Amino acid sequence: MEFETVVKNIIQRTHNVKSFRFSRPSSFFYKAGQFMFLTIKIEGLDAKKPFSISSSPTESEFIEFTKKLTGHEFSNALDALKIGDWVKIDAPYGTFTFEGQYDRIVLLSGGIGITPLRSICRYCTDLKLPIKIILIYGNCTEEDIVFKNELEEMQRQNSNVKIVFTLDEPGQNWTGYKGIITSDLIKNEVSDYSERVFYICGPPAMVKAMEDLLNRLNIPPIHIKRESWPGY
Repeated sequence: MEFETVVKNIIQRTHNVKSFRFSRPSSFFYKAGQFMFLTIKIEGLDAKKPFSISSSPTESEFIEFTKKLTGHEFSNALDALKIGDWVKIDAPYGTFTFEGQYDRIVLLSGGIGITPLRSICRYCTDLKLPIKIILIYGNCTEEDIVFKNELEEMQRQNSNVKIVFTLDEPGQNWTGYKGIITSDLIKNEVSDYSERVFYICGPPAMVKAMEDLLNRLNIPPIHIKRESWPGY
């Protein structure tokens, strides 16, 4: 479905990450984990890029994507958007989806790769699905954790959700994991990892590293779902 709309809301998530929300047509449906193509104007010309949808299908009032602002041309144009500005959305796309088809999943994320995984966590929490979810989310610093408060709140609301953070550059008061996601971290936090389905999203190098790690843990390829964007 392709439709024109305007910016409804802009939310500053971290120092360099923003969420952009748009009114959602009543006839527009998508699955948690899918992506969309966004068209904006740059110097009067149409410019188009794909973005994972960070909102959940259960959030009927809006559709949202979340972007790290990198200083590139398209990113700068997004940063300059104001409420009421025109955009065009073409969606949904992608097979990196979750609708409750597995009863136990692990979500592995790095940086802004959290966006479709936030959608999945929100979807399962809102519908009170009996899905056991463990999200392992790596970032550089604590200030870089996108949706940190919301993820922790979902963990409090939903006894089936477990959130695990790890940081490359932790502060003095950080008591969580340090460094990248490792097989030891997964073994420590996911006792039944051999029986779970894994969803991976992040920068391409991180996704490849996680695939290699899961292969060493003898996770069947059919139990590994992946998504990566060069723009990460």
